[in-house]
Amino acid sequence: MKSQGRYGEVAAELHTDFPERFAERSHLYGLAPRGERRELELQRFWPHKGRIILKFRGVDSISLAEELVGWEVQIPAEQRAELALGQVYVSDLLGCELIADGRELGKIVDVEFGAGSAPLLVVRELPQAGKAERKAGAPQVKEYLLPFAEEFVVEVDTAAKRVRLKLPEGLLDLDAPVGVAKRPARKKQA
Repeated sequence: MKSQGRYGEVAAELHTDFPERFAERSHLYGLAPRGERRELELQRFWPHKGRIILKFRGVDSISLAEELVGWEVQIPAEQRAELALGQVYVSDLLGCELIADGRELGKIVDVEFGAGSAPLLVVRELPQAGKAERKAGAPQVKEYLLPFAEEFVVEVDTAAKRVRLKLPEGLLDLDAPVGVAKRPARKKQA
């Protein structure tokens, strides 16, 4: 969220397919970037330039609205709308083990929107500590950004906390360092 207006309104990105459900709810929760949670009472809401403007009771100034910058609006799991077959809530993906092409890559730690038509799964891998990592200290953490597109999804089992993808060949190697053998040959200039 970010502050919007003079009377404590905030503008939020919509990550819901059910914006009309704001009319049915007055009690929401805010989650701060550092994990603090706070109950928020929704007074009014309206769409504005691809976002939703939210006015919460007790947040009546720009300075109070600025305290909510970066927060995420949430609802309790038991109040979520039932999804159609093949749909999943972002919160259910977090913490799932991601397996791509039979290889365990790590855990889904975030989902990013806006980079294209499909959201990107942020997968964090902690490699096995081998000789090189022990010499250097703590193991290096590798992150993958993988498209969560229907054509790549093999299985989503949120109860078992597992997601399986079949990715296009070479996608996992896109951010790998280019080795000597992979460098294209240079043309000699005359």
